[in-house]
Amino acid sequence: MSSNEPVFYFGAMSPYSWMAAERIGHLLPQARWEPLFLGGLFKTVGRSSWGLGERRAELMRECEQRAASYGLGPISWPEPWPTNDLHVARAMTFAASRGALEAFALAAMRAAFLGACDLGRPEVVVELGRESGISPDELGAALADPAVKDALRDATEKAAASGVFGAPTVAVDGELFWGDDRLEEAVRAVGRLPEAQHGS
Repeated sequence: MSSNEPVFYFGAMSPYSWMAAERIGHLLPQARWEPLFLGGLFKTVGRSSWGLGERRAELMRECEQRAASYGLGPISWPEPWPTNDLHVARAMTFAASRGALEAFALAAMRAAFLGACDLGRPEVVVELGRESGISPDELGAALADPAVKDALRDATEKAAASGVFGAPTVAVDGELFWGDDRLEEAVRAVGRLPEAQHGS
C-alpha cells in the first residue's frame, strides 16, 4: 500500500462507519473503500460490538450527538441493532465488483441509521441495490455466490491480519487510524489537510 492510496475499512452496521463514510469522500477522496463482515472480524480478533456491551445506551447517545454535530441525522436506530451484517457485507462486496460500492454502501447505511431499516434481512438488502443500479434479482443471486463469499472472507481475514480490529479504520502506509474521530489524523498522514485546518 502506498501513501497515496489510503484504505477505508468499514462495516455497514457500524454507526461510526456511516458517519465516517459520509465525510471521507470530501476529506480523502482517493481512499479505497474496503467493506468488512464485522461479525467475522470480531470473531477473528476476539472482540464483540459495543452495541452488546454495558456502554450501549451511553454510546448510542454519543453517536446521536456526534451525528448532529456533523449535520447528519437524527439517527433512527434499527430494531434489532446490532444485527447480523453478513448479507449486507456480501452485497457491498458484489457492489464493489460492479463499481457501485460507495453508492450502495451509503444507501445501505443511510437506510439503517436514518431509516431504521434492518440490514440483517436479505430482502431489505437486495431492494437497496436499486439505488445503485443493481437489480434485486441480481443482488439476491450474488448473496449466495461462492465467489462473493470467498472475496468477503478474504478481505476480512486480510484486514484482521493487518491489525484492523474495528470499524471504521483508515490505513495509511501501514499506520491504522481507528475511529470516525481520527479521519483528520489520517488526512494529515497523507499530507492533504494542513494542521491549521484540522477539525474535531
